[in-house]
Amino acid sequence: MLLSPRRSTLHHRHSVLHAGDPEDDSFDLMTTRQAITQLIFVRDPSRPVDCAIVLGCPSLTNMDPAIALYRQGFTRCLLITGHGPTSDSEPEWARYRAYALAAGIPDDAMLVEREARNTRENFAFSEALLAREIGWPRIHSLAVISKAIHSRRALMTARVAFPSHVTLTMQSPADDDSIQPETWWQSADGRARVLDEVRKIGEYSLAGHLGGL
Repeated sequence: MLLSPRRSTLHHRHSVLHAGDPEDDSFDLMTTRQAITQLIFVRDPSRPVDCAIVLGCPSLTNMDPAIALYRQGFTRCLLITGHGPTSDSEPEWARYRAYALAAGIPDDAMLVEREARNTRENFAFSEALLAREIGWPRIHSLAVISKAIHSRRALMTARVAFPSHVTLTMQSPADDDSIQPETWWQSADGRARVLDEVRKIGEYSLAGHLGGL
């Protein structure tokens, strides 16, 4: 039976969306990969913000996007957060602060949160610090800076911690050797860590620890 032009178009669309060559799964593979990439990785364009919040980690490169925002005149406030998970090493905030000072960031442009041991504490303690030092009526936009693989979960955690009127943007270092959205599937470690982030987002969302849903 011949299909009318309209029915033929609908049939073609259905075929493109739902069917494929059984010998070639590249379409389904690419769609799945893109969906996972969009879920896990967030990197917004740079824009003016009232403060940039930098999450500590063993690598110093999380400071680089914050330093760039300051140099571009997009912010005059950098908040470094995180002691790190253990007590037997130099605090992450101290290493980040020294790195920023060496890069020319003035000491009076930085706030430092010294106690956080995990991502929830990063934002809970930063919320209290910002409320005390600046005041939420004066804060309308924040940049959150973390490793790329941590970006979606960090952003969703921040959304729970900070007032709803505050606009959040996400930044991450793009030129370091950490797992990146363009290449994560090319190594077994990258695939394992990204899929573990998928698991964590589900678990933490069900526990009520993540916002933005």
